[in-house]
Parts: sequence; structure tokens; C-alpha cells
Amino acid sequence: MATSSHSLSASVTLPLAEPAAGGSYESRVGVATLPVYLSVIVPVWNGADRLPTLLHRIRQLFERLPYAAELVLVDDCSGPETARFLADMHCDFPVRVYRNERNEGKGYSVARGMLAACGDLRVFTDADLAYPVEEIETVVDALERGHDVAIACRVHRESRYVMSPSFFPYLFTRHLLSRAFNGAVRRLLVSGVLDTQAGLKGFTREAAELIFPRLTIRRFGFDVECLYIAHRHRKRLAQVPVTFRYDDEPTSVKFVRDGARMLTDLLRVRTNAWRGVYD
Repeated sequence: MATSSHSLSASVTLPLAEPAAGGSYESRVGVATLPVYLSVIVPVWNGADRLPTLLHRIRQLFERLPYAAELVLVDDCSGPETARFLADMHCDFPVRVYRNERNEGKGYSVARGMLAACGDLRVFTDADLAYPVEEIETVVDALERGHDVAIACRVHRESRYVMSPSFFPYLFTRHLLSRAFNGAVRRLLVSGVLDTQAGLKGFTREAAELIFPRLTIRRFGFDVECLYIAHRHRKRLAQVPVTFRYDDEPTSVKFVRDGARMLTDLLRVRTNAWRGVYD
């Protein structure tokens, strides 16, 4: 199966600084024979051991879809093991791989994938499959019902959690902190959105091409920023119930550090709004 490689530094335009052409590339594995209706974007940073499962599940999803779909992987300068896996993998469905020359952050990687995607509908999800691939169809259904943006909502009354009982204390702490953060988001930026940080979100082509060129936050605060841009431009948003799996418990130090960064990002979005950056 043929694989081509070339620099994308001229074809993907982001307001975030583009990496130098030397380490930024696209490889294409498999070719879509029909116009692409759905693009699934997955940011990747290390985790080579989980990528075979991801590819298998995505392949199963694509096989039952009644339309053409593609997978867009954006490697955020992973280590040698993951980079080698992505360079050598063979798939019998359309996959494109983009690699950042340096570690740019999840926001940058998702934006790069969204702007490079070909689909009329574009959904990003996490590589660890915390959301089963079937939930991608849930997001697609919401977009097809006329919404511009559809996001997973883990606090929706119909959402379900799959987790080890040992994580219950962590879940309680996380829930309290996330509710406090979400309260700040609703007060300062986007009223009515119950869960801004879920790693499963979908956009129509028009919404993606409006929102992602305006992003300025490279890392995890990008979720709030993209939802604020959608809100500012009066895009129709759906919050959908999902099944979510907890497999990992971050340290308290990481939790506090990331929380502080998120609050800083909130202030940055608010300042950008005052300056008219998103208009």
C-alpha cells in the first residue's frame, strides 16, 4: 500500500506558530474512494501500546458507517516508540498522520487536525478511548439534527461512568473541582454549558473552519476557548449524554497545577474577548 510524505507547513494555517517544516509532516495510509463525510481527529502523545486498540475500534466503526470516513492522527512529537509505530503502521481504511516537530499541546494538535480534515462533520476524541467509539455516532447524530457543535456532557443525567471502586474518592474530588471550574466558566464566558472539558466534541465543517483558526490556547484550556468562540458567533450547541470510563487517577499535584493553568486560560479568553480577537 503506497505511503506518501510531505510537509504541511504551507497547507495548514493556524494563528499558533507553525513548527518548522523539517519535522512536521503528513503520511497517508489508505485512501478514501468517496467524498469524506466524517473525519475523526485524535491527538496523540506517546501511548504506543494503546494505538493498536484505537485503530481496531475505529476500523470497526468505519465498517458499519453508511458513508465515507477518515481518521486523522496528530502526533504531538511523541517519543521514538510511538513515532516508529505511526510511521510503520498499515491500515486498510483512510488514515492520515501529522507530526508536530515539537510538543505543541493538545489544543494545537486538535486545531491542526480539524483544519486539515476533509469531512463535512469533524469529531475529535481521546486516544485512550475513555469514550467508546460508539459515542462518536452519538455526536454525529446531534450534528445531523441541525446543531453546529455537539459536545459530550459527563454530568448529563443520562450519562454513565465505568470505573474501579478504588477511584471513587478521586471521582468525588474531581467532581467538586470541575463543578467549581465550570461555575467560573458559565459566569465569565459561556452560560449553560455543563461540561466544557470532555474530550469528545464534534463540529460541522463550517463551525470548525470558523472556530479553530481563531484559537490562541495551545494546551488544555482550548476547550473553553473553542466553545466561547462558538457562543460568540451564535453557533447552535448540543450537549449529549455519554458513557465515560475512568482508568487513571492523576496525582493531587498535577490536579492543582492543571487547575491553576485552567483559571489562567479563562482570564486569557476573557482578555482576548475584550480585545476583539475572536471577532
